[in-house]
Amino acid sequence: MTHNELKAVAEWLATHPHIKKARRVENNTLELNLGAKEESLFFDMTRGHPTAYLGPSRRPAQDFNAPFDTLLHQTLSQSRLLEADVPEGERILRIEVQPRSRYKDRRVTLQLEFTGRHANAILLDDEGHVIEALRHIDANRSYRVVRPGVELLPLPPRPRKEEPPFQGEITARLRENYRRLRDRKMKNLREQKRRQIEKKRDKTLRLLQALPDAEALEAEAEHFRELGNILLANLHKIRPYDRELTTRDFEGKSVTIPLPEGITPHRMGEYYFNKARRAQAKSRRVHIERENLEAKLRFYDNILQAIDEAKEPYDLELLVPKQGRSKRKKEKLRDGELYWIEGYKVFVGRNARENQKLLELARSNDLWMHVRDLPGSHVIVRTDKQNLPESVLHSAAKLCVDFSTPHPGNYAVDYTKRKFVKIQEGSNVEYDKYKTLHILKEGVEIRE
Repeated sequence: MTHNELKAVAEWLATHPHIKKARRVENNTLELNLGAKEESLFFDMTRGHPTAYLGPSRRPAQDFNAPFDTLLHQTLSQSRLLEADVPEGERILRIEVQPRSRYKDRRVTLQLEFTGRHANAILLDDEGHVIEALRHIDANRSYRVVRPGVELLPLPPRPRKEEPPFQGEITARLRENYRRLRDRKMKNLREQKRRQIEKKRDKTLRLLQALPDAEALEAEAEHFRELGNILLANLHKIRPYDRELTTRDFEGKSVTIPLPEGITPHRMGEYYFNKARRAQAKSRRVHIERENLEAKLRFYDNILQAIDEAKEPYDLELLVPKQGRSKRKKEKLRDGELYWIEGYKVFVGRNARENQKLLELARSNDLWMHVRDLPGSHVIVRTDKQNLPESVLHSAAKLCVDFSTPHPGNYAVDYTKRKFVKIQEGSNVEYDKYKTLHILKEGVEIRE
């Protein structure tokens, strides 16, 4: 942002007496809610292209709990906004507030530095010392140390370019910044999330294609049984150290049977009977595995369609959450998919087997969700609380619909505690004491 744009932002901020809420909503993005219900002022402090914008306020998909986040909330949420200014010639926005605390004379400044690749957000006390910062800078990286308790030195002088004066309404410019940033982010995020899901889908498809044919397994089982019977009828012909037996089958045709090593002749028939039983059992299971893999494919196809239909970055992060590598390893789920919604664990079954497994693993007070009268994903929200936030309920119900069907429409999602869900057969259930959310696919929710 230019110096003159920041000055216009500062003048607009000065017309607001309070900051209602302050928090980090993405890795590099801060939100200041000035009292409006649906809209907040955001500062994207991404290195290289920091910017400010006005956009919709909603609970972030991920909670941030670093020291900077805690102090940002403590000092700026419910604070009195005293002053907003831009030092002459600098691309720095300084927001001075009086925190809501018993220390009425205490003042804290949020300094937002829109300085390209050195962009940063710094909390300062009234003496100019750093309280905390979005990014710490050590002495071995710069003469300008950004560390708690250290006095913040001014930025080094730089050549100043003549800027045209800002013209127009700053709120319109900030909303346009949001639309432009959202479109760019949506394009990149959509491609990234599609690649992640397509990778999982391709792996599932390869497993499906590698499944053996049930009829071929049946034929193999019958062949092993016949070899076992022939061996039993010809035990007297087998000599010690023979590696194969050449004889005739029950139809008089010549047959050569490999003899297993390390097995006595009178157990060789049993060896082939066991192979026949294993092939028979595998032929019975292969259709179940095929159904499970086909259900997973439909699950991933539904996610891909939901990704294409998503209108906000928040929706994409909800569908395909981004987690740290260590957290992914720690929270890896054997059956189903694991999601995080506002700090709550949400488990989603991708097929009937995983739905049944999640029902068995769920605790009695966990919340269970399913789309009424539609085969599809069961959703379990892990909680010990009596009431979940409305936003969590709606987000989980939307996941339930998106993962269960690709078709648009108005769907009823029933939910109740796990202890009121009775398993009938497989993943078929009966449930009681439930409530209903109506989800209009395309992301519009209507509460019953």
